[in-house]
Amino acid sequence: MLGASLAEPVHAYLFVGPTGSGKREAARAFAAALVCPHGGCGSCASCHDVLAGRHPDVVVVERQGASISIEEARLVTNLAQRSPRQASRQVVILADFHLVDEAAPALLKTVEEPPASTIFVILADALPPSLVTIASRCLQVEFRPLDDEILEGLLVAEGTDSAVAASAAAAAGGRIDRARLLANDPGFSERQQRWRVAPKRLDGTGATVAVLTEDLLSGADELVAVVKARQEAEFAALAEAAERAGERGVPGRQAIEERHRREQRRVRTDELRAGLGTLASAYRSQLRGGEPAREISVLLGCCQAIATAVELLERNPNETLLVQSLLLALDAARR
Repeated sequence: MLGASLAEPVHAYLFVGPTGSGKREAARAFAAALVCPHGGCGSCASCHDVLAGRHPDVVVVERQGASISIEEARLVTNLAQRSPRQASRQVVILADFHLVDEAAPALLKTVEEPPASTIFVILADALPPSLVTIASRCLQVEFRPLDDEILEGLLVAEGTDSAVAASAAAAAGGRIDRARLLANDPGFSERQQRWRVAPKRLDGTGATVAVLTEDLLSGADELVAVVKARQEAEFAALAEAAERAGERGVPGRQAIEERHRREQRRVRTDELRAGLGTLASAYRSQLRGGEPAREISVLLGCCQAIATAVELLERNPNETLLVQSLLLALDAARR
């Protein structure tokens, strides 16, 4: 659909779907096609520059705080009025637009009637009430979590071993970014195993709960370290490109660093959520049928306690206290 619209693109597109469903990658690829002098060849200097994040006519606007501020909305308005520098049009990609809050009215006029040379690509995880009016002015494109089979096929096509691809896809929650991250992380299987065997390690003592909590949380630290290494490589490449272009520093450094910090937080939360899911599956696997009613009730209660912990995880809690409290409750339930 996006390819068909290249001949006569509309002024604004709204990509809606959960994090990791591919909408950010699609936005970057679509933007490359929109500014490509050959209609999206994928091989020219323009396409390479967009995909590498250094084309002057493709701007990605990232929020700096918990939501998009009115000041950032004004920045978007100013960007929209700017003339393209190299291509015949410019593309402004607005990330995390579901967090627009009070800034929505300030952006409505700009998104509704941008200059003819500006095209908006808006990314949102969902459609909150504050976004409904703006959404009605855009061509909406739905993105959904990817099936495990599709994720596995993508990973195998990218050179991942089939067994590793299957495990990473199953643990990715429909997200291609997380699937790729896990597929290239040698510690993935070992971390899963830590959560899987956690119930067997509980022995009724607080000391064991403390040690087990530290062990489980260290897995999130390990994955964040993998992400940091990749980010450092990305920043080094941007610094090299800036030096070749005669820039005194990396353009948009603050925004890049803030994006990296958000990615680290998201990866950490995703890892803990996935670990809790593995923990829940360890309890569900004990429901083989034929157990006494009390045993079934205990196992279901454990699964409910884990589900509650997953919900609390979204509120940015103290992770150590959250996991310790959960493990103590799980331990007590089986005594």
